[in-house]
Amino acid sequence: MSTIEQQAVKEKYYGEAMRYMDNAKEYLQKAKKEDNYYQDTKYVSTACGKAYKGILIALDGFFILKGIHKSKNKQRKSIEYYQSHIAKMDKKMLNNVNNAYHILHLWGYYDGVQSATVVREGFDEAYRIIEKIKPAEEN
Repeated sequence: MSTIEQQAVKEKYYGEAMRYMDNAKEYLQKAKKEDNYYQDTKYVSTACGKAYKGILIALDGFFILKGIHKSKNKQRKSIEYYQSHIAKMDKKMLNNVNNAYHILHLWGYYDGVQSATVVREGFDEAYRIIEKIKPAEEN
């Protein structure tokens, strides 16, 4: 893959992942925070789901950059699919993915965790993953 093609992949997937993160932040604002706890778990759940989707988009872009192409099988990819491929490439990133999965997908989306500290850490993990595909800035 040429440098120009890599840049195009980064721009596409990074932009889309960040769009999801921006949307997630909007939902968190609607959850209304008091004393470091969100008051409306519906909005927290939606925000965490959006942030997790942003991670998956970034990982898809990361895989393309690493030469891992989507299988012809149209089934939804599991977290194990992402974990197994990342484990072979980047152990630190695997920790980020595992933490983000637990915080955003399980605790945030499914369980509706209300702690702003926990949600913030999930978002931080998401940004660490998305940064891996950040396009080079043009001068």
